[in-house]
Amino acid sequence: MAETACEVWFYHLERSGLDQVLPDLLERTLSRGWKALVRSRAQERLEHLDGWLWAYRDESFLPHGLAEEPHAAAQPVLLTAGMENLNKADALFLIDGAEPGPLEEFVRCLVLFDGRDEAALATARAQWSALKSKGLPVSYWRQMARGWEKQA
Repeated sequence: MAETACEVWFYHLERSGLDQVLPDLLERTLSRGWKALVRSRAQERLEHLDGWLWAYRDESFLPHGLAEEPHAAAQPVLLTAGMENLNKADALFLIDGAEPGPLEEFVRCLVLFDGRDEAALATARAQWSALKSKGLPVSYWRQMARGWEKQA
């Protein structure tokens, strides 16, 4: 359970797609000793990520599982379309316009959105406004040539 308000970080993907960005962010999350919950509205995306996270790099993989599988609560990275924090994650990753739901259980929420998709931009803007109006600390990270740069 987070003791302070959940930080919400918006990641504007412009130079790389989700498949390239998500594994690095998940690795950073796990290196902090945190668990991660990746929430999508699209079951097909979750099934794709389930295979991708095992094979995205030849020399390593990210331990993970789908929420519907046995031992979901023990997974360091859990992929889900549901609203429950089954693995007691510290970090919530929202992709494909997934809704955040209550954020009290999380230390950080990362909203990843495709900057080349107008619908994704509109959804991210609406989420930014809604979360900011709740008094949550929000920041905006833009993908630049030299890496991520905090813009707001």
